[in-house]
Amino acid sequence: MATIPITKRGAEKLKAELHRLKTVDRPAVIAAIAEARAQGDLSENAEYEAAKDRQGFIEGRIQEIEGKLSAAQIIDPAAVDAAGRVVFGATVALEDEDSGDAVTYQIVGEDEADLKQGLINISSPIARALIGKEEGDTAEVQAPGGVRRYEIVGVSYL
Repeated sequence: MATIPITKRGAEKLKAELHRLKTVDRPAVIAAIAEARAQGDLSENAEYEAAKDRQGFIEGRIQEIEGKLSAAQIIDPAAVDAAGRVVFGATVALEDEDSGDAVTYQIVGEDEADLKQGLINISSPIARALIGKEEGDTAEVQAPGGVRRYEIVGVSYL
């Protein structure tokens, strides 16, 4: 199985979700199933069906997270020394050459990506265009509205 890059913060977030699923959500759904089962006829019991569906979702999510964590390559961006190049975990300050808008993104793993927080997926078009570049370079990104050019203003490893 291929390794999945993930930041230290992203791995901690997944571990916290896994802990919550195992210690809070799983016992709660087991109790809900037991309660629904106590009500009698299971063939017409909507609460029982809903609880069983929820249990299936929780168990599936637990397996998914455990699989991702077992295949994860945890990278601490603060420990990366890429000599100013854009690599996984780097925080990149960009300026749109057309509009002059400044944006800052951190390149993270698939499970951590959240554009509103400035976290972009390593496999996104903009991240792929930035990887390997340095401060002062220009990256061309194929966007839905056409090609966009960004100047790399700064690269940091936080």
